[in-house]
Amino acid sequence: MTEQGKPRDEAVEKELEGVPEEFIDRTDAETAEQETSSLDQALDRLREDLEVAKQEVLYAKAETQNVRRRMEKDIADARTYAATGFARDMLSVLDNLERATAAIPVELRDDEKMKPLVTGIEATLRELEKVFGLHGISRIAAMGLPLDPNQHQAMMEIPSTEHAPGTVIQEMQAGYMLKDRLLRPAMVGVAKKAE
Repeated sequence: MTEQGKPRDEAVEKELEGVPEEFIDRTDAETAEQETSSLDQALDRLREDLEVAKQEVLYAKAETQNVRRRMEKDIADARTYAATGFARDMLSVLDNLERATAAIPVELRDDEKMKPLVTGIEATLRELEKVFGLHGISRIAAMGLPLDPNQHQAMMEIPSTEHAPGTVIQEMQAGYMLKDRLLRPAMVGVAKKAE
């Protein structure tokens, strides 16, 4: 029995035999209940902290996946569109070859001395167009189509009774796409209602 008159576990009593009373921590039921309550509160706080930590881990994983996806897309875009600047610069070479070919008069095309030069220019033009095609560079259709501000740049309006207003009726410079991106808009003349 304890000094407060409460029974103690016999095994505990046996263990405590011979130990001076001042060294024995006598815990009453109220103190034990307070300690249990305090432990329960601490355990509840730990559970809440664990839930918060789990949520933070889930958010961090989701953010990591998003960053990885964005990075993979950026890498794929960089590979796909790496030659954009070079392709844009090569368009002026293509333009000049087209102008050179168009400027050759018919009589010079038939001249035996000029035929190799004309054939060489035309072959170079075809080869450049072929290489553009292999790398996904394509010419934008313009003539006879409605003006598309995403692909066409209207340079002037031309009065016309034959075409609907807003229809492209003249192409001053061809436009080109690199796969699904605009390299250069087509510079066009657009029909307007005749006065």
